Amino acid sequence: MDNKRPLLAHLSMFFACAFWGLMAPLGKDAMTHGITGIDMVTFRVAGAAVLFWITSLFVKREHVPVKDVFRLGLAGLFGLTLNQCGFTIGLSITSPINASIVTTSMPIFAMLLSALILKEPLTTKKVGGVLLGFSGAIILILSSATAASDKVGDIRGDLLCLFAQFSFALYLSLFNPLIRKYSVFTVNKWMFTFATLYILPFTFSHVAAIDFPNVPTSTWLETLFVVFICTYICYILTMNAQQTLRPTVVSVYNYVQPMVAVVVSVLTGLGIFKPAHALAVVLVFFGVRFVTKSKSRRDMEGEHFGESDILNTKTQRN
Repeated sequence: MDNKRPLLAHLSMFFACAFWGLMAPLGKDAMTHGITGIDMVTFRVAGAAVLFWITSLFVKREHVPVKDVFRLGLAGLFGLTLNQCGFTIGLSITSPINASIVTTSMPIFAMLLSALILKEPLTTKKVGGVLLGFSGAIILILSSATAASDKVGDIRGDLLCLFAQFSFALYLSLFNPLIRKYSVFTVNKWMFTFATLYILPFTFSHVAAIDFPNVPTSTWLETLFVVFICTYICYILTMNAQQTLRPTVVSVYNYVQPMVAVVVSVLTGLGIFKPAHALAVVLVFFGVRFVTKSKSRRDMEGEHFGESDILNTKTQRN
């Protein structure tokens, strides 16, 4: 069975990123046919909270001190509430192609925050990677600013998606030791519970106003896919992969997401792939690659784990 673990880990990471790639066009389609970004993020957070609590009844129970429960609640604010609100609402405004490209910038934000918070050293390769990555993001945003259609992009949505990556990177920098302390089910049931409590008072009336009888069946199926597969299942798949694969290997799979999103978006007519997108993809990809390949302070000291664990952790994404 041990011989199969690496293969299962690779398959887990591949399918998680492929599903996230599908989430961009499918989620976008749902949010243009009967529900809004606010509705979708509410379904994602509340739905995943219910699913993780149900699952926790069938796995080994972990004792979590009250202090850590509240710390997980704070982690849920940055890792879920701000992250998922930013990405999901941003996706509802901009193109699925732009949203998926922007998500690959998270390791760049993580590197900058690691330097500020964890005092990780800045190397020439890291700085070069950051400059490349942000150059790609700027090109993407500028192309959206002049776009006449959200199939090309919208600067508001791009900035919201970019903020979502910053929020998630901040969550990793501040709470990475805490989320490694407990199982994926324990961490997520508490984080999603607090995230639900944060957003439900503001979104419940909006969700209640949905014209449920007139929402197409296809919209509900796409929403179910986003909640069950892209939120619940993908988090479990990613954690399974990270228990076996090196962080640098995990980072390679980041590139699957935009590739899937671009192909599906173009084929379904939900997005238009322009030369500016291609240039942005190249710059962001190489920027992320330089950042994740650089040695951290712990690497330099000869320890096994370092900043790369933070840069590539994808336990709670999108």
